[in-house]
Amino acid sequence: MASSDTAAAQSGTPGTGTGTDDTAPPPAAAPAGDLAGLEAGLDALETPAGTDREPGRAGRLVLTKILPPLVAIGLVLAVWQLVYVAEVQPHYLLPGPADVYGEFEEMWLAGTLLDYVWTSISRGILGFLIAVAIGTVLGLVVARVKLVRAAIGPILTGLQSLPSVAWVPAAIIWFGLSSSTIYAVVLLGAVPSIANGIVAGVDQIPPLFLRAGRMLGARGLTSVRHVLLPAALPGYLAGLKQGWAFSWRSLMAAELIVSSPDLGTGLGQLMDNFRTMQNMSGVLATIILILVVGVAIDLLVFSPLERRVLRGRGLLARTS
Repeated sequence: MASSDTAAAQSGTPGTGTGTDDTAPPPAAAPAGDLAGLEAGLDALETPAGTDREPGRAGRLVLTKILPPLVAIGLVLAVWQLVYVAEVQPHYLLPGPADVYGEFEEMWLAGTLLDYVWTSISRGILGFLIAVAIGTVLGLVVARVKLVRAAIGPILTGLQSLPSVAWVPAAIIWFGLSSSTIYAVVLLGAVPSIANGIVAGVDQIPPLFLRAGRMLGARGLTSVRHVLLPAALPGYLAGLKQGWAFSWRSLMAAELIVSSPDLGTGLGQLMDNFRTMQNMSGVLATIILILVVGVAIDLLVFSPLERRVLRGRGLLARTS
């Protein structure tokens, strides 16, 4: 036996007397990248919350949140100025950043800038709040009543894709050149988005939540308040955010067309006035104002609220 093992060893073939270690294949080695990623993830889970309060947090916030958009704005202004200097278009058709800034300064010194902005914002907020009241009830009914959903669910989806400006001629015929026309266009633009948002949120509620609510006696309005709305909150917030965007767009479309001295001057009417005067600097200044207001409302109201809800449900990690 010993001689046969010796012969096998000398010939390089595995012998039968050396045990299972000689015949078993070597264990597969895990890729180094996977192990590093796993360790990094575990380290992140074990990182205490107090790390977010380290002294370097403010610096990282500036580098990751504030500096990138400022750099992007600077690049846009630089390209704009280069195009202006190159005279791709005559200066009266494509004014430079300094000309547009001059329009801002003129409106500010005249004391009219904030009036224009507030006229549009107040209309947008009022129209949006009415749209929330209507869209929430409509969305809950569509989400919970199968017959209503089958009847008007596809119509709501179709209305959401309809451009708001398409409603302006009909609204003028119905209500004339009045504030009712503007609010009607805002509602027709925002209500479908809000309703579809809450329908999507209710559809994502686990059935266990609804059964638990019924077992605890939550029915009717009590179930809506304590079960449906809280459980559908992430989808509902997404619908509200989109509803505000549609409200703002619809408002600008209505203000561009519905113009009357009795209605006051909002941003849409201001832009149309500058167009009538062939003042391209004023038109661009108004476009920038519309953009800034829309972005500011989203950043100051909806984004913090959305982050708070998602973070409270463990759907968004705390980052520095």
